[in-house]
Amino acid sequence: MEKNNKQPQEQPNNPLHGIKLAEILQYLVSEYGWEELGDRIKINCFKSNPTIKSSLKFLRQTPWARTKVENLYLRTIQK
Repeated sequence: MEKNNKQPQEQPNNPLHGIKLAEILQYLVSEYGWEELGDRIKINCFKSNPTIKSSLKFLRQTPWARTKVENLYLRTIQK
């Protein structure tokens, strides 16, 4: 039997390709701060004792929240 040795495909049209979630979150925190970030994206990990570590854990487990963070990042860098 042959093994399926697929190489990761390039994503030239994906603006998030190669950017880590931690980098996105750190950028947004430096741009807005935790309080404004919590106002812009209504999730508890930004409002109640926020840290990068706890927020990353939540965002990695919660696809809808990660999508909101990624969309805010894309809107922010386009300005």
